[in-house]
Amino acid sequence: MTTTAHLGDFRAIDLTGTDQPLEQYVGKVVLVVNTASKCGLTPQFEGLESLYQDLREEGLEILGFPCNQFAGQEPGDAEQIGDFCQRNYGVSFPMFDKIDVNGPHAHPLYRWLKKETRGVLTGGPIKWNFTKFLVARDGSVVRRYAPTTEPAAIAEDIRAELAR
Repeated sequence: MTTTAHLGDFRAIDLTGTDQPLEQYVGKVVLVVNTASKCGLTPQFEGLESLYQDLREEGLEILGFPCNQFAGQEPGDAEQIGDFCQRNYGVSFPMFDKIDVNGPHAHPLYRWLKKETRGVLTGGPIKWNFTKFLVARDGSVVRRYAPTTEPAAIAEDIRAELAR
């Protein structure tokens, strides 16, 4: 049994330092991604932004959560992260302040996401940057994707959720 019903039960601080209720994303299909600006997978920002541009009018939201837990690949502060994402990839989807995704200080959202995918092949701790979670309109977790899964490879699953 989970202790939290859905995505809307969480809050997160955005890159401007504003506390955001994630309840505002319930009713949309959401892709939650832990990001890093100095990772070999960082070019996935381009694919994520492309998905966002193509599908946001249909109800897709992408939420980026920078994390420095993997080889120190996100050393910047909120301003540096935002500048990097905008300057290099034109990121326009919501980005949040740096968090931990594993360990005793893991953000409650990530503790819940991992718990919801337990028992799945990709369950357990986050293994690297750009792990992705697809969340349905009702705020429940649909699926977890490996860091190496390119954003374009998730498009069909997102479209299926948007059509529900």
